[in-house]
Amino acid sequence: MRRYLAARVISWAGSSITLVALPVLLYQRTGNAALTGLLTALEAAPYLLLGLPAGALADRWDRRRTLTLTSVISALAVASVPLASATGLLTTPHLFAVAAATSASFVFFDAAAFGALPALVGRDRIAQATSALMTCSTLIALVGPALAGVVVAAVGAPRAMSADALSYAAAALLLARLALPPSSPQPRRRLRAEILDGIRHIRAHPVVGPLTFLGVGNSLSEGAVLGLLVVVAVEQFGLRSTDPAIGLLFASTAVGALLAGLAVPRLRRRFTTPSISLTALAAVGLLLIVWAFTGRLVPGLFVLAAWQAANTLVSVNGIVERQEQTPDHLQGRVNTTARMIAWGGQPAGAALAGALAELTTPRTALLTTAGVVLTTLLLPPARALARLRGTRRGREPVDPRG
Repeated sequence: MRRYLAARVISWAGSSITLVALPVLLYQRTGNAALTGLLTALEAAPYLLLGLPAGALADRWDRRRTLTLTSVISALAVASVPLASATGLLTTPHLFAVAAATSASFVFFDAAAFGALPALVGRDRIAQATSALMTCSTLIALVGPALAGVVVAAVGAPRAMSADALSYAAAALLLARLALPPSSPQPRRRLRAEILDGIRHIRAHPVVGPLTFLGVGNSLSEGAVLGLLVVVAVEQFGLRSTDPAIGLLFASTAVGALLAGLAVPRLRRRFTTPSISLTALAAVGLLLIVWAFTGRLVPGLFVLAAWQAANTLVSVNGIVERQEQTPDHLQGRVNTTARMIAWGGQPAGAALAGALAELTTPRTALLTTAGVVLTTLLLPPARALARLRGTRRGREPVDPRG
């Protein structure tokens, strides 16, 4: 686990540089805000397009080899930017190709990682391992982009991306040495049939299925809040769009996510999965209402941090439960399918809330989103989950072989 954690930390730290450097480089070349926004959308698209086949293929392939190879591919893709810049061959399409390549590579990495973690730590330690990973990633997300901005300003965006390429290469070396057991052997069938096996597992499981449904409302709310964050800062808090204090709002979301990540293992020892997710999702909806009526920055920071903690708790609790309850040979496809549903909700929530805020007010958009979240708690999947609230059903790890 230590080697795996070190590989992820090194890679996350390097990626925080590209997170800043790539859009900066694109905007420096084009001066076009629309293209810069398109770059962000392109980075999310591969998961929605490739998630289902990637999950099934990752369940077929050797996970250590998949983790290593995808890291090498990302290293080569990122390294091509400083090389092309140094030789005068860098173009705007090249930057888009790099964004697409690294994002597509991550889809396969992520699918393999879902199965690798239970194999590395055992199913009874998934919550602790996930908490450690999330704590590290959140801390890097909190300070990494700021430091990356300094690096980009000091040496230029292309050279700064060299550090990310090296981080991917270092991670690949560590991942190649993981002591991972081979995946459970399964008969080969058509890819479509294997994908459907993962979907059927989600639909049939008494806890995983409803949790996936709750994830839709949770991800819609995340897209709405984060998509309107700057708008709320300007129109409700009276800040200028260039006010540095807006950065505090983004920092408060990182703090909330960090607190949730630290709390997950302890909460899962004391409460059942349904209790945690249903309570946290209710808090997401109620805190959205409070956020909609908050008119000052300092109280807003606390409300936003609490909302993000509840939102993250729903997500992480679902991830841990899926990994505990999914047989080894289904880990990739079950988790990527659920991730696709969650990540698909974020852009939808951002787009719908943005349109509603434009037609009415940001407050109306946030209150409407809160209504959608709270309504999901009244629908059949949530009611089915509520019936399991006081039981241990769905909490005992399954036989990893299925």
